[in-house]
Amino acid sequence: MSGEHEMATGPRPEPIRFFGTTWVEHDDGYALRRAGLAVGSLAAAAAGAFVLRLGYEGLAIAQVGGLINAMVVVAFAVCSALAFRRTWERFVRRPEGPADAAAERSMQSIMMIGFLGTLFAYFFRSLMEAPGEKLHRAEYDAARARHERRRTTRTGNPAARAPKGRRKHP
Repeated sequence: MSGEHEMATGPRPEPIRFFGTTWVEHDDGYALRRAGLAVGSLAAAAAGAFVLRLGYEGLAIAQVGGLINAMVVVAFAVCSALAFRRTWERFVRRPEGPADAAAERSMQSIMMIGFLGTLFAYFFRSLMEAPGEKLHRAEYDAARARHERRRTTRTGNPAARAPKGRRKHP
């Protein structure tokens, strides 16, 4: 009961996509959601790979040449590797400052081309935890610790005091 009251007055956890705030206590189907995300991202990656294969076969039918075929394969592989790394890094740290925001904007087209890397990053991360849970948990725990320090160290804070019984006057 007191945990609910603390939750109401303290910092609130930030929701994670597909998980909401179930990552805090690992409740309300958290494990099922993680399994669903892993299966879904792997299925989406398989479907994406199939579409890329159809595109590659279209290039083969058009007989554009070996150099163009190789360039397309290398481009998708490099973009997928960059997208995987970028997505994985976003699970453990937030972009900071305008330089990171500009880098994120410039990476949008590479992330779109390398969508397979993003899907694989979601798959592998969901095998360990909800994607981004470690980052969110660290931020939430730090906010709770700050809140508790502020709440208990302030002088004259009536919420931090133990309730006293009524004094009877003689």
